[in-house]
Amino acid sequence: MRILLSNDDGYFAPGLAALFESLSGLADIVVVAPEQNRSGASNSLTLDRPLFLKKASSGFYFVNGTPTDCVHLAVTGMLDDLPDIIVSGINHGANMGDDTIYSGTVAAATEGFLLGIPSIAISLTSFEGNNFETAGRVARDLVERFIRNPIKEPVLLNVNVPDIPYAELKDMEVTRLGRRHKAESVVKMNSPRNETVYWVGAAGAAADAGAGTDFNAVERGCVSITPLQIDLTHTAQLPAVRHWMK
Repeated sequence: MRILLSNDDGYFAPGLAALFESLSGLADIVVVAPEQNRSGASNSLTLDRPLFLKKASSGFYFVNGTPTDCVHLAVTGMLDDLPDIIVSGINHGANMGDDTIYSGTVAAATEGFLLGIPSIAISLTSFEGNNFETAGRVARDLVERFIRNPIKEPVLLNVNVPDIPYAELKDMEVTRLGRRHKAESVVKMNSPRNETVYWVGAAGAAADAGAGTDFNAVERGCVSITPLQIDLTHTAQLPAVRHWMK
């Protein structure tokens, strides 16, 4: 059994260390993560400069690129044998609803999925980061389940874990993505050089958080597990656009 780990918070992130520790002993593990925090990098690939692969004292490999770069490089150029599963995380903060579009954590797992490898993105749903070990144990539970009963086709799972002790988790629920309200406006500031700069505003609050959504599950103390797909085609609009094009 071979596992590839990555993330978007950087190879030095506590969530990645917790993930590695939780999965140690289950399989041969290789870690390839970004050199710096690349949160919000989405599915971007670095095409304007070469990538460098280096090894830290921890044994983790790091790349001067994005989470997608890390997985792409590992699978298509670094590893002699393909991993059986890819796990990305543990992200410091939730990746629910619309977050998945921007998330580098989800993007790393998505790249594995696109390369035909079952992949899991796992996030701890607060910025306090008090219970990375809880998310680590959930990751181990899911990987052990995969070892016992592999899913027969490539799968992309987005997992969000409440930031509470493992013993307090209520259940694991298979959910759909909810939706957020419009993000808050950018924050305008002056730099020390009296230049106008802008910070991207905070994500909006949950708008669609009803029964069956990831937001609802986490709010009730449950682990949310959402299978994702990559086909962005709005199938229901195909007839309307065909008619418009006549």
